[in-house]
Amino acid sequence: MVRRITLVLLGFLLALSVAGCGDTTSGSPATDTAAVKALFDPCTGIPDDAVREAGADPVTKEPGIAGVHQSGWEICGWKGPTYFITVYSTGRTVSEFERKPGNVEFKDVTVAGRQGRQFRVEGASKYLGCDVLFAASQGVLQLAVTNRPGQDSLEDPCTVLYRVGEPIVPLLPR
Repeated sequence: MVRRITLVLLGFLLALSVAGCGDTTSGSPATDTAAVKALFDPCTGIPDDAVREAGADPVTKEPGIAGVHQSGWEICGWKGPTYFITVYSTGRTVSEFERKPGNVEFKDVTVAGRQGRQFRVEGASKYLGCDVLFAASQGVLQLAVTNRPGQDSLEDPCTVLYRVGEPIVPLLPR
């Protein structure tokens, strides 16, 4: 039962992260003559050594959300001892995340020498997760750390993000 609750909570939190920049337009998509840029795939672009250095187990690699691909995104996550690491890749822009209702408390930060924008999703506990966006030529890369429910002595997730970001962020395309 605890495992099921944990999986449901994790699915909800991951959905919140992706929903943090959902499309609010309706109707037919606009046609753009510019070629769509290929998205960075964190599951293939982040080597196992970097995942281990970030404190997670490469064997736990999971693409998508709960193994399901999300259209317009490349997503990969790994389990650490008391936290989950997730890297999201999308063609959206940082300003789209900033305009999305429910995304709050944006601030400029530097992780592993790279400028980013930290934020949180309104209603999500700041003690449970931390998200940082990095602008890239393809759009945005997002590094998220979420504390694993039911663990003792959890660290501040942003402290963890800055630590696990050291081996991961330099591998993210600019």
